[in-house]
Amino acid sequence: MKFIIQREQLMQSVQDVMKAISSRTTIPILTGMKLEVSEEGVKLTGSDSDISIESFIPQEEDGIVYVENIEPGSLVLQAKYFPDIVRKLPQNTVEIESDNYRNVTIRSGNAEFHLNGQDPEEYPQLPQLHTEDSFELPIDLLKNLIRQTVFAVSTSETRPILTGVHVRIENGELEFIATDSHRLASRKIPLEHPEGKNLPPVVIPGKSLTELNKILDDSEDTIEVSVTENQVLFRTKHLYFLSRLLEGNYPETSRLIPEQSKTIVKIDTKELLQSVDRASLLAKENRNNVVRLVTKENNHLEITGNSPEVGNVVEEVTADDVNGEDLKISFSAKYMMDALKAVDYDQVKVEFTGAMRPFLIRPVDDEQILQLILPVRTY
Repeated sequence: MKFIIQREQLMQSVQDVMKAISSRTTIPILTGMKLEVSEEGVKLTGSDSDISIESFIPQEEDGIVYVENIEPGSLVLQAKYFPDIVRKLPQNTVEIESDNYRNVTIRSGNAEFHLNGQDPEEYPQLPQLHTEDSFELPIDLLKNLIRQTVFAVSTSETRPILTGVHVRIENGELEFIATDSHRLASRKIPLEHPEGKNLPPVVIPGKSLTELNKILDDSEDTIEVSVTENQVLFRTKHLYFLSRLLEGNYPETSRLIPEQSKTIVKIDTKELLQSVDRASLLAKENRNNVVRLVTKENNHLEITGNSPEVGNVVEEVTADDVNGEDLKISFSAKYMMDALKAVDYDQVKVEFTGAMRPFLIRPVDDEQILQLILPVRTY
C-alpha cells in the first residue's frame, strides 16, 4: 500500500473518525483506525460498536488532486499515535506506505515515522445499510433539529430510553423530541414530498447526535437518513455515520403538553435570557439554581434569584405583552436558558398554566419549535 496525500484533508478525516474511537472498547482492534486505499481515494474508519464513522477522501474533486501515487491496500493503524503524528508533520503533503509485514512508514519533509500496522481482516465489517426506510434533508436543517433538542436528553442511566432523541415522521412532518422528565424540547419540520418518506419511530442516543453535529459542516448539501431494526445511518457524499438505536418504547410525550394556558407572556428572547442569567448568578449555590418570576402590572415581570447565604438579585423586565391571570412561578435557570438559546427567534411567547404546571416556550410566529419546563416547588 502506498499513497501521497494532502495533510489538511487527511487531518480533517482523522479528526472526524476519531470521534467514534474509544480506548475503552472490549474488542482490541477497535482501538485502531482502518485505512483503505483504492484508485478512487482513501477511506478511514473508526468504531466503538455504538457509533461507526467512515470518512472518504476522493483522489480528486473539482479539479483538485488530494491523493496521488496510489498503490491500493489496507491496514489498521494505532489511533493512539496516528492522529498526533499527522497533526505535527512539517509539510503539507504526507507519504504513507506499508510493506508486506504491515510495517508503515509515514514521511513528510525530513520527518519519518515507522508504525506497526494491524491486520485489516480482523476489523469488523460495517453493515452497508440500504433500506426502504430513508429520507433526505439539508444538512444545516438537520443540525438545527439536533441543536434545538439534544440538550434536553437525560444524562442519567436510570431510564436509558430518555438518554436518546425520539425521531418520527407523522402527518408529513419530521419531529425530534427529547426529554429528561423535567423538561422537553421538540422541533418539527414539514417534509417535501412526504409520500415517499418512511421512517419507523426510533430513539437515537443523544451522544451520537452530538458527535454527528460536531462533524457535519454547515452546508446546503443534503444528508440521507436510513433506518434498520437497530441502527440508523446518516450519509453524505464523503461521510458515513452509523449509530445503534436505543431499545424500548419512548414515553408518550404529547399528553405532557398543556392544551390551554392561563397566562401568556410575549417578550424579547435575548432580554429574558440575559435577565434569567443575571438572576441565576447568586442562585448558583442552591442545587438547581432556581429563579423566580412574578407578573406585575403594565406588562412588567419581576425576576429574582435568592440564595440566603449569598444574597439576592431583583430585576424588572418589560414584556411586550402579558395576558391572563397573575402568576408567581419558580423554575431552574439552567433549563430556562437552554430553552431560550434553542429558540432561533427574536421574540418568544411563554404560556403558563399555573404555578405548579409545566409551561411552554415557543417562538411568537412558529409553532414548530416547542420547549416545555416543569416548575420547581419553592416554599
